[in-house]
Amino acid sequence: MALLKWRDEFSLGIAEVDHEHRELMRSINSAHEVLDRGQSATEVSSVLGEIHAQIAAHFALEEKNMHARRYPDLAEHKRDHESLLDEIREIMDECEQELPYDRAALSEKLNAWFETHFRTHDARLHKFLESGRPPVV
Repeated sequence: MALLKWRDEFSLGIAEVDHEHRELMRSINSAHEVLDRGQSATEVSSVLGEIHAQIAAHFALEEKNMHARRYPDLAEHKRDHESLLDEIREIMDECEQELPYDRAALSEKLNAWFETHFRTHDARLHKFLESGRPPVV
């Protein structure tokens, strides 16, 4: 069963960003399946490493778009991005040290972060972009 499901209200209207959001959700759902199968801490850390890299690249693209449009909440939005990356890195570190991790808590944390981020930060960004402010050249 998928952890995250795409909904139209997640769309920002930037094709490449929306595509990446969908791809990130697919990756998170795949990781969720790996966690559900009870893989080893090393395997979980590897999957999370791939997701961390994918998310970091996506955030860079999104932040580039926000900067180009002089988005006034860029700093706050970026802090939320960094918070998720830090959390994933901490979980990876725990797995690499072979400390026990809570699969259900990890899945819930990822789901909650994405749901909250889309409803708050990305929703505000979407409204800003709909206002028609052109990119700065």
